[in-house]
Amino acid sequence: MNLIFFGTPPFAAELFRFLFERGLKITAVVTQPDRPQGRSLKVAPSAVKQAAALLDPDLPILQPEKSSDPQFLETLSDLKGDLYVVAAFGQILPQKLLSLPPLGCINVHASLLPKYRGAAPIQRALMNGDPETGVSIQKMVYRLDAGDVIAEARLPLPLDMNYGDLQERLCTLSKPLLLEVIRRFETGIPPGAVQDESQATFAPKIQPAETEIQWNRSARSLHNLVRSLSPRPGAWCWIEMGGERKKLKILRSALLDAIGAPGALLSGEKGRCIVAAQNGALELLDVQLEGKKAMSAADWLRGISIPFTF
Repeated sequence: MNLIFFGTPPFAAELFRFLFERGLKITAVVTQPDRPQGRSLKVAPSAVKQAAALLDPDLPILQPEKSSDPQFLETLSDLKGDLYVVAAFGQILPQKLLSLPPLGCINVHASLLPKYRGAAPIQRALMNGDPETGVSIQKMVYRLDAGDVIAEARLPLPLDMNYGDLQERLCTLSKPLLLEVIRRFETGIPPGAVQDESQATFAPKIQPAETEIQWNRSARSLHNLVRSLSPRPGAWCWIEMGGERKKLKILRSALLDAIGAPGALLSGEKGRCIVAAQNGALELLDVQLEGKKAMSAADWLRGISIPFTF
């Protein structure tokens, strides 16, 4: 059975590497074009492209600007893939593409469908304080994450788990599940469970305005915001230092029952930074002042020689 793998970020690269090392026959990789990355905005290949080039330099790598491009679709058709495996590719796939492989297309989605269809399921689950999440392997249709679910695996969400930790856990959870589903396709197209449309929710891409911390929100919602955006892009707030207004990213926090006016600094001594919010407070554990490296709040406080306010 010939597989064609679609994916772009490190999450997808880990899945590609896992399948390749298990000896599955991957005949081509489709990933996003090389893009500017990092602070330098230097053009660089995707994580999936890097992994594919390292593991098999002869493996065809396709990088369409648009997955609906006729020339790309013709090239893809000529590769004779039996099953397309998609994981965080980053483009909406047209019906012409979905109809190419005889066994169809499957997608690894980082939520328990039909909950959190869309671009940011991991962040939204954390932001909303969900007690659990998981991964779903679904048959792809020309509707956003609406295909029948072949298999799923669940994962509890402790209150201290952040986006980086959860993404890693979900990737680990996905590997054996995806392999088991692909093996089932070797004997035909497996059945899937129809999603309950009445239970569908959506997880749109995180917008920049959502990343700012407003201290008049509840402490729990702010803690969930912090962990949903850590380590990247990072939830942030304004801080006044020596007559200057600067951005402070909060990368790790803890919930406290302390009481005070929202935004009031309740403690800035003995290495602890506690800020009041509605219905509680946040203790800042890891922070990053604009222009500086990330560090513990204790180290940050030790380096400050001027008063500051939130």
